[in-house]
Amino acid sequence: MIETGPDDQFDNIETESPLIFGRVLDGHGGARPVSWDEAREWRPGKPGEMLWVHLCRNREGVAEWLEEGLGLPEPTVELLTSEDTRPRAFREGHALVATLRGINFNPGAEPEDMVSLQVWCDGRRLVTLRRRPLQTPRSVMGHLDKGDGPVDAGAVITLLVEHMIARMNRSIIDMNEVIDRLEEADPEDDAEEMLDKIATIRRNCLGLKRHMAPQHEALERISREAPEWFEAHDRREIAETIDRLRRYLDDLDISKESAVVLQDDLRARAAASADRTSYILTIVAAIFLPLSFVTGLLGINVGGIPGVQDPDAFWVVVVLCVAILTVQLVMFWKWKWF
Repeated sequence: MIETGPDDQFDNIETESPLIFGRVLDGHGGARPVSWDEAREWRPGKPGEMLWVHLCRNREGVAEWLEEGLGLPEPTVELLTSEDTRPRAFREGHALVATLRGINFNPGAEPEDMVSLQVWCDGRRLVTLRRRPLQTPRSVMGHLDKGDGPVDAGAVITLLVEHMIARMNRSIIDMNEVIDRLEEADPEDDAEEMLDKIATIRRNCLGLKRHMAPQHEALERISREAPEWFEAHDRREIAETIDRLRRYLDDLDISKESAVVLQDDLRARAAASADRTSYILTIVAAIFLPLSFVTGLLGINVGGIPGVQDPDAFWVVVVLCVAILTVQLVMFWKWKWF
């Protein structure tokens, strides 16, 4: 977690200002904080300087500043401030416009409940926008505040993408650990709870795959179509991140298949247990059916029942029942019923 200090005096997340934080990069891995007023009036100064503002896109004044302050076309402004969060990326003149998704690690959120990050950059100014809290921008800001951060716009974007994809791996590892624990658990303990956890993992895998697969295409477009200020080493970093994302998507498929196999195994065990129980009940019913017939026949309340007056008739019936039981057991054993 990034510690806060005096440099966070302009992190206005709790105010009505749309600025969450603002930094002016010095081109050497460091940065200084700027306020919202300073960010709106900022103009490129010293060589290597770059402005980065991280905004809450649903607050008042964001769209107006993007359109009037930065001179962005209305469709681009709508894209950067809209709730349409499908990953995409394209070049607009000398600027790069992108919508990316990250894993939601906010309290109470599910992994597949993604958080979007809109990006606009012309090489000298970088604007990132979000609606819900996202840890990735603050992680990059922490490097800048320590003096070992990215030195230019392309490096900031590649580091943002790298952090977002790395967090995806954390979610996959967590799901695999749950699957490993479930595989080692005794199904007899609580099969229903285990099946519920497996169903949750399958939903998470499907959700992550559905949301992150389009990001693969968006990153490829950034690598191919980014403007000239996005340097060759930045493209190589993006290409490595794309390969990593591809591996993570493959890992998601493996996790999903592992969950399916475990779920099928649990259901097969439950079905086998139910079949064994039904089989035992059937054997018991088959054993007692003839005995019940004999005792029921002798117990009817009509005249002519043999042995009513004979004191030894009870033992005769007992011997008869034992004989019937013995014959049944021998027959069941020969038929391999048990």
